[in-house]
Amino acid sequence: MYRRLLIALSLLGCASPAPAQRSQLRADDTAYELRGPEAAGYGKDHVSHNVGSLHGDQVRPQLSGEVVEVPPSIPSPVKPATLIQPIDTPPTAATESIGAFRFLCEPGQVSYDDPIVYPNQPGRSHLHQFFGNTGANASSTYRSLRTSGDSTCVNILNRSAYWMPAMLDGRGHVVRPDYVSIYYKRLPSNSAECHRQAKDCVALPRGLRFIFGYDMLTGTTPTGGSYFDCDGPTAKSGHYKTITEAAANCPAGNRLGAIVYAPGCWDGVRLDSPNHRDHMANPSYGSWGYLRCPSTHPLVVPTFTLASWYSVDAQRADSWYLSSDEMPGTERMPAGSTFHADWFGAWDDEVMAMWTADCIEALKSCNSGVLGGLRMMKPATPFVWKTPRRLVPIPPRPGQATGAGKAVATR
Repeated sequence: MYRRLLIALSLLGCASPAPAQRSQLRADDTAYELRGPEAAGYGKDHVSHNVGSLHGDQVRPQLSGEVVEVPPSIPSPVKPATLIQPIDTPPTAATESIGAFRFLCEPGQVSYDDPIVYPNQPGRSHLHQFFGNTGANASSTYRSLRTSGDSTCVNILNRSAYWMPAMLDGRGHVVRPDYVSIYYKRLPSNSAECHRQAKDCVALPRGLRFIFGYDMLTGTTPTGGSYFDCDGPTAKSGHYKTITEAAANCPAGNRLGAIVYAPGCWDGVRLDSPNHRDHMANPSYGSWGYLRCPSTHPLVVPTFTLASWYSVDAQRADSWYLSSDEMPGTERMPAGSTFHADWFGAWDDEVMAMWTADCIEALKSCNSGVLGGLRMMKPATPFVWKTPRRLVPIPPRPGQATGAGKAVATR
């Protein structure tokens, strides 16, 4: 199914911001310190990204308060109509009983920030790869996301911030994805299945945010889920639990995929919860035999899947792991076993209403930023299927002494 999605996306095409804006979109394409010395026990080529860390257990997620107040609408700085273009062919009818809205993103900044877990505390998180809003940082709020930053996801009509643990090669580099595919899906609100599954099916509430996948607090996966895959001419595709398993079936010349999907049941009240998860829930089949949301989470919202695709070169992907797999003061976890992602919604209200009504509610399969009907989000520049700087040295934490490493240029 996912392979069909990639084919559909490639046929429809997509684009991204202009060459003049490339320095903004590739915010992490700068000189960084290469960390050292070599960490013991991970092979002669392994370089720990946590060597010399001053933060220790501070990178552990912390509980916070609830957020229940929906923020006021903040319009885009330009009229949405100027960032929407006509198309010749309308989207096709969905082949499943749910509508879908899909688009592609380029990789954005790499940083140790997490505006959900550590708001206003720069540098306290494990290293993240961001997508979407290029201005997202530790101090990001719904208002700041709506009023600042470019976007690596087609254009600024989607200023939402998406982030996940950075992919590391074990040799001192961040492996940046070639591209990220994101798609939102949901039952139409007038379907019988919607009302069997929950009280109602609704649009994404303004300012919603959450974490999904592996939980760094509990060591489990209470919301959403994830897997790894491989795509390409000599790939052996599958749903692999770890990067190591996927890498064994992903020779050079293919792409390794990290796929994570969000929960679709919302409690209808909170935009955030103390652990950034409890306001969301997974539906389940239970003993009743059909998919249903918990009674505590009676509303179905468009759930989304984020798939990050990385080129595999001659060095293969056997040594790759996520930044969250190797935390200070703990043993390194199996590669990829701590996979999770964060999302902070900041869509333009008018545009989100378009794809909700004309793709989700209309049971259409909308690809490449098509908003339904004969219109799509206007790509800012031709989309790049292969990231120009695939490897960048792991950046030092803010404020960390740099004597242990040496400055290197990206390549």
